[in-house]
Amino acid sequence: MPGKCVRTEQSEPPPVPEIGTLMVDVSRDRVGEFRGEWCGWWCLRPVCGGTEWAVMPEAVQLARPEERLRAETARANARSRGELL
Repeated sequence: MPGKCVRTEQSEPPPVPEIGTLMVDVSRDRVGEFRGEWCGWWCLRPVCGGTEWAVMPEAVQLARPEERLRAETARANARSRGELL
């Protein structure tokens, strides 16, 4: 059914990461900072600020070293431009 989220398999959910861990939402190909869990969904926030989004834990993986470096560089550049507090 379109627009409806249905789990097809009953598997053990991945362990909840620490707040601030850089994660990749593979369904959107976006890097975000883990902000918490809400009703089984994980909340991620863009590294340079912005609106959080929710994603199923199965669609998230830890950011690889090059993805972390790219995200941390983007955050430092935004801070230097005064876009982040």
